[in-house]
Amino acid sequence: MSRSLVHPSSNPALERALRDKLSRRQEAGGALGELEPLAIRIGLMQNTLKPRFREPQLMLFAADHGLAVDGVDTRTDMLSRSTRDTVRKILTNQLPLTVFARAQQMQVTAVDCGMADDPPVHDRLLLRKIAHGTRNSRVAMAMSLEQAHAGMRAGMEIGDKLRGNITVMAGVGVGAHESAALVLSRLTDSPIRDLIISGPDMDTGRLTHLMAVMLGAQARHRDITEPVEVLAAFGGFEVAVKVGVMLMAASKRHLLMIDGVPACAALMVASRIAPAVTDYCVFCRSHHHRGLDQALNLFSASALLELGMEATDGTGATLAWPLVKSAAALLTELADGEDAGPSGPDLLDGEPEPFADEPEPQPASPFGPALY
Repeated sequence: MSRSLVHPSSNPALERALRDKLSRRQEAGGALGELEPLAIRIGLMQNTLKPRFREPQLMLFAADHGLAVDGVDTRTDMLSRSTRDTVRKILTNQLPLTVFARAQQMQVTAVDCGMADDPPVHDRLLLRKIAHGTRNSRVAMAMSLEQAHAGMRAGMEIGDKLRGNITVMAGVGVGAHESAALVLSRLTDSPIRDLIISGPDMDTGRLTHLMAVMLGAQARHRDITEPVEVLAAFGGFEVAVKVGVMLMAASKRHLLMIDGVPACAALMVASRIAPAVTDYCVFCRSHHHRGLDQALNLFSASALLELGMEATDGTGATLAWPLVKSAAALLTELADGEDAGPSGPDLLDGEPEPFADEPEPQPASPFGPALY
């Protein structure tokens, strides 16, 4: 994808108009705290004074990772659950994640990007399998460059067909966190230990074993630095697909809610291709793994909510979604007797007013077909 297709969201004239609009709300209703910068970012993403969201999507990208054979998974909620079992629980609404998604009218889709097993057909499962799991990056490239590009193309196809203009990006898979940590470590020159240590009470023997595996993988591919090559050396198929979705969605000025280390790894790769993609992202968290703290630090970001959960990636985003909706409502919902006003300031020089002519969106069925 051409870098120029993802445009920076910065617009000084619109930002001033958004601040002025919010300041009038504050005069009547008090300070807005962190909602104000969030509302401004949403207005800039959509290039309008009246941002609106349509048909929120929760997308969970699933794949298996060759590193798993070395016993590397540090997520306690994943230790006893295979990737196939996690996807099954998602599709049969057996996780808190899907309970919260239903409550928030979010459509849920799982995407098989490279699971070792072939899951049963389901109307909320997209089959975009690149291969039956990656290779072990400690002994070989996790995937070929051709497979990395194929994953990104599959993601761009998904992103082009997404309904709505907000998507939660999360991943599931045994070894996904560790593979993503290797990608982030190489692209940002961050110590791998900071990305894989789960917390101060992590078992010393387990950390020692994990470090040996991670350092072995890094040494195997010590000379690889180009972003897509790094993705191929260490990453998962689900990361490659997410990269494509992010690039395409950001080119359409959609909001992306980033939840978890694998999603952060995909965003890091995407940002090396089109730096402005980060303008369209907010960050969420579903667990307290210390490695996620470091991943967020790499983007100078913090999660919208800190709830102390230990749940499947994407869960925190479903709970943060009402906060995002509320921030947009500050700019869109009119007070009694308030002038509707323009969608954009006069200084936008004829820029289109996205969503200005669209009817008020109706809630979508949370478990209907999410994409097509």
